[in-house]
Amino acid sequence: MSPPKNYILLYVTIVLGAGSLLPFYAFLFFGPFNFVDLGLLKYQALTVDAALCLLFFLQHSILVRKGMRRRIQNFVPADYYAAFYSITSSIPLILMIALWQETGLISSAEDVLYWILRLLFIFGMVGFYWGVKSLGFFDPFGTLNIRRLIRNKPQKTLPLLVKGPYLWVRHPLYFFSLVMIWANPHFSHDRLLFNALWTGWIIIGTMLEERDLVSEFGDGYRDYQKRVPMLVPYKWPVKQA
Repeated sequence: MSPPKNYILLYVTIVLGAGSLLPFYAFLFFGPFNFVDLGLLKYQALTVDAALCLLFFLQHSILVRKGMRRRIQNFVPADYYAAFYSITSSIPLILMIALWQETGLISSAEDVLYWILRLLFIFGMVGFYWGVKSLGFFDPFGTLNIRRLIRNKPQKTLPLLVKGPYLWVRHPLYFFSLVMIWANPHFSHDRLLFNALWTGWIIIGTMLEERDLVSEFGDGYRDYQKRVPMLVPYKWPVKQA
């Protein structure tokens, strides 16, 4: 029988993961929830918002790097690292959503443009789901290794899969996330700040991830880089030989 701690960790990871990701996508679609109004001036509110974004970026980007992962695995076993990463990512994301400060609308899209942007968001959601299905696996909450431990199944090394949207762009989940980030009809200074910071972070994170993927998959990934764009699908896909 699997130790009770594995079941507890599994449930905690799922609850925190879903409790951060689902509100995040609602945040992208509807805008801020205004849970906490600190009564700040515009520049103060934007400073707080930027700090909330940077807190998430730092946690998310530092812990995903292989060097930091090796250091932390001295304290957190490798089988539990993905869950540890998911939990520690959920906390700053929840804080950002809960404490985000609005600065008031600048303008809003109307009529046809409004619906175009809403349809673009749906396109981003559908494309994200397509990317997830094409992977053959998706572990957004870091529970895959824990579930294998509970079932007494061996851990697996995941292969390099190239199909579906991965024939168009090497990082379709990031691409479709960018679509959802920008496909909002309501424009404000805080939303512009959010879009700019998250776009920059996604681009930088993608470039850093590319280095890790080359290190992991070698020439196979270098060949993939030559054939498929990194983040923007600007050419017709060529299937693998």
